[in-house]
Amino acid sequence: MPLVKKELIVKNKQGLHARPAAVFVQIANKFDARITVRHDTEEVNGKSIMGILMLGAEQGSEIILEADGKDAEVALVELEKVVAREDLA
Repeated sequence: MPLVKKELIVKNKQGLHARPAAVFVQIANKFDARITVRHDTEEVNGKSIMGILMLGAEQGSEIILEADGKDAEVALVELEKVVAREDLA
């Protein structure tokens, strides 16, 4: 299965911090695919809460999600929903 990649804008008022980061990681861990998140020059494991928090992705930030594996496309669809939510506090 080829690598799937998507550029997204963080919509949540808190960015990818605290609760939104926890939800992101919880969903990412449901999939077998390897998930990578990039913001600026940082690249982290999308299944690591510490990694996501280290990104410092604020509201309006552009991030790049990459998934590699048999369920990569489904994983990106689900993770995009988290990143697009404005009300996740």
